[in-house]
Amino acid sequence: MVAITQVEPLDGYTLRLGFDDGSERVVDLTDVLWGPMAEPLRDPGYFRRVRVDPELRTVVWPNGCSAPR
Repeated sequence: MVAITQVEPLDGYTLRLGFDDGSERVVDLTDVLWGPMAEPLRDPGYFRRVRVDPELRTVVWPNGCSAPR
């Protein structure tokens, strides 16, 4: 399984992801930001606080929310 190693927030609710196999992918999360856990992510400043969790090897935010796989 390929793991996320880098994340860069882009415009809107879009992320550029880098993977351990050297590939990259741009994903738009606009349609999946719903529900109580995702509500803070609708704030553009908060959305940009995304990081890669070294154990989970996925993107996470300070509230513990992670991107859908």
